[in-house]
Amino acid sequence: MRSLAPDEAELWARVTATIRPLSREPLPDVEVTGPQPSITARPPKAPAPRRPAVAPSPPPRRNTLDGSWDRKLGSGKVVPDRVLDLHGLNLDAAWSAIDAALERAIGAGDRVLLLITGHARAGEPPVQRGRIRAAVHDWLAVSRHASRIAAVRGAHRRHGGGGSLYIILRRG
Repeated sequence: MRSLAPDEAELWARVTATIRPLSREPLPDVEVTGPQPSITARPPKAPAPRRPAVAPSPPPRRNTLDGSWDRKLGSGKVVPDRVLDLHGLNLDAAWSAIDAALERAIGAGDRVLLLITGHARAGEPPVQRGRIRAAVHDWLAVSRHASRIAAVRGAHRRHGGGGSLYIILRRG
């Protein structure tokens, strides 16, 4: 292992001077060799105001389906009654399409809607990808059809895998 150059030692000393220990036990004194950096002391921070205690929200209702549904969904044996592909849509058009598809599916008595959102792809700004996928769960939770949705699950590979969702509707 090599020793630090003087400028590296100075930089390292600055970094270690800003570290606060996690425990309250005093740290052993460590001797720093080389030139000592001049560090100006910062004024002590005022304590942050305490947030009022909030009751924890109940966990999301994940197990709204029986085990046979989850097995069928996990194995890809479920055949969707309706498919909605959101590729090429912007956020507003996607929201309108989801709302209309849910209305038609509920009216027709469908049980499984396959929602194809597309995979979230890595992209550097200004290219933003995966915004529909990121918003879909929130949209469904506040949808006017939310009470008719029994569960939302990730789709099997044969139905699009990570780029698709099953929306299981409650029986009429």
